[in-house]
Amino acid sequence: MEESLGAFGQDPVWLILVKTVLIFLVLVLLTLFNIWWERRVVARMQHRIGPNVNGPLGLLQSLADGAKLMFKEDIIPKAADKVVFVAAPVIAAVPAFVTFSVIPFGPDVQVPFTDITTPLQLTDMPVAVLFVMAVASIGIYGIVLGGWASGSTYSLLGGLRSSAQMISYEVAMGLALVAVFLYAGSMSTSEIVDAQQDWWFGLILAPSFIIYTIAMVGEVNRAPFDLPEAEGELVGGFHTEYSSIKFAMFFLAEYINMATVSALATTLFLGGWRAPFWIDRLYSGFNEGYWPVLWFFGKVLFFIFMFIWLRGSLPRLRYDQFMNFGWKVLIPIALGWTVAVAFIRMLSIDDGVDRQWLLIGIGVLALGFLAAFLFGSDAPEEPEPDYEPTPGGFPVPAMPAGGPVRGAAAPLTFEQPVPTTTSGARAGAAGKEATADG
Repeated sequence: MEESLGAFGQDPVWLILVKTVLIFLVLVLLTLFNIWWERRVVARMQHRIGPNVNGPLGLLQSLADGAKLMFKEDIIPKAADKVVFVAAPVIAAVPAFVTFSVIPFGPDVQVPFTDITTPLQLTDMPVAVLFVMAVASIGIYGIVLGGWASGSTYSLLGGLRSSAQMISYEVAMGLALVAVFLYAGSMSTSEIVDAQQDWWFGLILAPSFIIYTIAMVGEVNRAPFDLPEAEGELVGGFHTEYSSIKFAMFFLAEYINMATVSALATTLFLGGWRAPFWIDRLYSGFNEGYWPVLWFFGKVLFFIFMFIWLRGSLPRLRYDQFMNFGWKVLIPIALGWTVAVAFIRMLSIDDGVDRQWLLIGIGVLALGFLAAFLFGSDAPEEPEPDYEPTPGGFPVPAMPAGGPVRGAAAPLTFEQPVPTTTSGARAGAAGKEATADG
């Protein structure tokens, strides 16, 4: 491990600053592009045009929106805690940038116009993935403090919802990563990418990949798990009272967090910067130079498109359904799969059982448990006893015969009025009287 991590920490100060500035610019530009891309894709799904005025194909629309937010009036509510109210967006946005410091964009390359060779990664450490999880968790403080400091009930409820949601789905996300650590034998992001030279972990650890994919959608508060921003209940969630650049920072943090979880999924499950579909077996140059940067961002944009696709396709879940799914379905399955992977690794070390058949058996069991959780039939409910209405009590309508009605309501039918000739006779008599008077 020390040999593989020895390439880090050797760069001159100016190169470290250049890498830092490049990561910052890439994240800001990627955010502007993702906002434009989301609006265009959702517009196409809804048979609309989307942004197409500012710049070619409307590419500068996100920049125009950001400039508009920067110059809008900044309002701080009278009941707000001003210090915490101002600090909360910063606390939410800064960790989103810091997490990209350990993401590998490619292998070692030579810096142009110099003889310096450096990895396309700012830094790495033996516990890099835990560092990402720890720093990303700090962003929760920005959200819950922003909701609390606003002095608004709606914002407070949105902040509490968001913190509970993110903490709940971080548990499942962390359990999904344990299997990757067991197979890679390291928590370093660069070493995890090196461990996927032959097979991606997204294939051999498919349940972990699926669990992580579901958990990352809930982690970043995106549809159909965007419960903290349920405008029908909470107006706008934790950022209801925010405006101007502070609101823009929350918005920026959300989209950078989307890129962060997508980059982490690419690194841990899809081979990182390595060429897809093993085309490097045909030409080894696909994993050299700056080709890996294209593969890496192509995979990241695949996950971003998945976020957009879900937002344009699925309705928002109910909050109790969402939390039940996280605690009663996702976490138990992740725990069971983690134990199974640890058991497989133990047997493979002892060479006691053919690992291929063991993996197939564990996969079948996992699918069976998943089907039982998702499609299991509910226990039959006992019919409720009929009670006589209490004299003088509240007038409650009687229950329908056979218990409460389940499923869609029966369509309403109305009796058609029977046509009568009385009105026609009166109209004719009135017409004759008017003719006689004339």
